[in-house]
Amino acid sequence: MIHGSLALRGEVGDWIFYAVPMKYGEVARQFNFAYELGSNKELGQLIQRGISNRTKEITDYLLTSQHRFLGGLVVAAWGGEPQYTALAMDDPEGMLEGLDQGFGVLTFDGTQAYFVLDGQHRLRAIKDAILKDPELAREDICVLIVTHYNSPEGRTRTRRLFSNINKNAKHTGAAENVALDEDDAFAILTRRMVEEHPFLKQDGRVRVILSVTEEGGLKLAAGNVPQTDPKAFTTLTVLFDLLQLLGFDLPIAVRIKTVRPSDEVLDSAYQTLSGRLDDLLKQCGEVQERLEAAVSAREVRAPKNAVGEGHPFMRPVIQKAVARVASQVMQQGTLTWDELTERLSQLPWKMSSAPWTAVFSSGEDGDGGKMLGGKENTVLLDELLHIHLAPPSKQRIIATRKKFKAIRGTTYPVSDEELIQRLPIGEVAPSPAPVVLPDEISNGPEIVLLDESLADPTPA
Repeated sequence: MIHGSLALRGEVGDWIFYAVPMKYGEVARQFNFAYELGSNKELGQLIQRGISNRTKEITDYLLTSQHRFLGGLVVAAWGGEPQYTALAMDDPEGMLEGLDQGFGVLTFDGTQAYFVLDGQHRLRAIKDAILKDPELAREDICVLIVTHYNSPEGRTRTRRLFSNINKNAKHTGAAENVALDEDDAFAILTRRMVEEHPFLKQDGRVRVILSVTEEGGLKLAAGNVPQTDPKAFTTLTVLFDLLQLLGFDLPIAVRIKTVRPSDEVLDSAYQTLSGRLDDLLKQCGEVQERLEAAVSAREVRAPKNAVGEGHPFMRPVIQKAVARVASQVMQQGTLTWDELTERLSQLPWKMSSAPWTAVFSSGEDGDGGKMLGGKENTVLLDELLHIHLAPPSKQRIIATRKKFKAIRGTTYPVSDEELIQRLPIGEVAPSPAPVVLPDEISNGPEIVLLDESLADPTPA
């Protein structure tokens, strides 16, 4: 129980709260989740967000980062008003006049129980981390304590506070994380690409801000580039995804999101990834050269009244599909990087051509020339790229072409015979195994290649 803890007393709305610094060990011992307080049935009425996989990331962060810091917990004290004794500081010269207001000692009589209104993931992580490293029990966190009363009015009041805290909490999105994270190597490398890469550092080539609101707020670009954008090649979050995929053989230190690698490791990773991006910018239809020669990026992405003539590698969904398949082919050892990029260069880099018609309708079937956003279309594109670049077997070629006809309603224009020429001479390539890459910073699902769970639902 809390005895004799220094606290600051404050008021907001109709709440009185107490700010108390506490040790992780004390927090781990005394604070509970609502579902753990089985003797208090009323607590079951609180809407719980639950404890998710996010907890493991926070635990790892506490255990590995020397720069660790957690935001405070908001805790409800079940069992009545705590005893607060105001203190006055000895100040004969009047230098602290007014500064000691609300400063005192907070004590409880030992009958209270505590449950978390905000910070359940942090509490779970603290408990788990201390089990692995007891020294963490000595570290501090700020706790805001409010009082919960066991009455119908009290339950309503506490539920409202819980709901308001969680409804109004604004979590950072993927773009903010890429822009700010100083431990995730791929976030660091993404920012460096935008700042240093000869092509990507050009004004507007990597779109970061989508729009500015009337109030002056910023809406950050996610996974799409507006068709009419005059400069952009891709977005910040898509570039982040591409680097993760192209970093298929980088050291494990680059993939641990909670520990910043050494400058030497980051420099080496940057050189590797920069080189691979350069290869794709050249071998995927000379997209960099075409962009730099164009008056507007729209001429390359989606020419007016001729969208089918647009360049496929100007579309984020295709950028990610190429990187996904390239990553898997390289990890299988089917081709060398040079062989792979040479085969990429042989593809027809026009939106209305195969294999891009998996995610694009040219308008011949009445769709008016547009991107197809279905998950099955994105999965189909991956499979088509596999049989163009490194088909695992003749059977896979036949099955994929049949799947194209079932989804798109027309025969795939590249024949079995043409694609069979891509098989290794004298052998059948191994069937592709799923490749699991680390979670993205936006904390999305794992990327599993050749599985429908990887499909990008918005391939614009």
